[in-house]
Amino acid sequence: MTLLICMSLTIGLLLGLLGGGGSILTVPMLVYLVGLEPKSAIATSLTVVGVTSLVAMIHHARGGRVCWKTGFVFGLAGMVGAYGGGRIAAYLPGHLILLLFAVVMLGTAIAMMRGRRAGNAGNGAPGLPICPLHLPVLVILSDGLLVGAVTGLVGVGGGFVIVPALNMLGGLPMHAAVGTSLLVIAMQSFAALAGYVSHVGIDPALVSTVTGAAVVGALLGGMLSHRIGANTLRRGFGVFVAAIACYLFYRELSWDLLDEARELLGEHADFFLGLLTAVSFMILYRLWSWIHVREMRRSEAAR
Repeated sequence: MTLLICMSLTIGLLLGLLGGGGSILTVPMLVYLVGLEPKSAIATSLTVVGVTSLVAMIHHARGGRVCWKTGFVFGLAGMVGAYGGGRIAAYLPGHLILLLFAVVMLGTAIAMMRGRRAGNAGNGAPGLPICPLHLPVLVILSDGLLVGAVTGLVGVGGGFVIVPALNMLGGLPMHAAVGTSLLVIAMQSFAALAGYVSHVGIDPALVSTVTGAAVVGALLGGMLSHRIGANTLRRGFGVFVAAIACYLFYRELSWDLLDEARELLGEHADFFLGLLTAVSFMILYRLWSWIHVREMRRSEAAR
């Protein structure tokens, strides 16, 4: 019990400090330490992280580090994607979900450690507003929907994906991305939980214990977050996520898992073909947008 409480404090601390990372620890902790079945651990994690994120957001909001408009637009789209991801999870084996979790984590960690080339990845230029005055609504909606689907599927609040999306794609300074992420995490966690409760139960006593300790850690993390540099936060976040991803690969990769995945593809081939087609169109659209933006910048530079 002591170890469980200490781990829960750490989860809250990460949420308050980094705007994410809570579920990255919560799911493995509940599976490997408490002994829950993966889907029950995911549903419990969503409850804990959703409540803790709301508490952690309070300190950031008081410091003006929550971009409400961006957060609500991103979060609403993410809630739709998260609910759908939570429903799809009913058809996937728990160990396969954990492996997908690790793949997404590793890609995110690499992106965070590399950082973005644009200058607004840091704390923001002095004298300029920390939150954008004009919202690229369609971009935020598409990013939110995709990120929500991923986080709902793997059963996490999604800070390890949302913070990079807000920082590297949404253009928010790192500290604003951390604060805004907590708002989005809470919205998506409860939406994904709604998708899980139809087929998974949770233990109220366990949820209360973990959430209580995590809330205390979140309050401490929120007080410490603005005292640490943006680049240090981003790189530390990336290293932390990569380490947990490697551990999950070590625990979950097996020949039995490959056999389960093969059987699943055979039983639901039409569904996965349709899903792959939809994802492919989204990727092609993002590639098309990237090529056009790049060419426009080259044309402007040549003038």
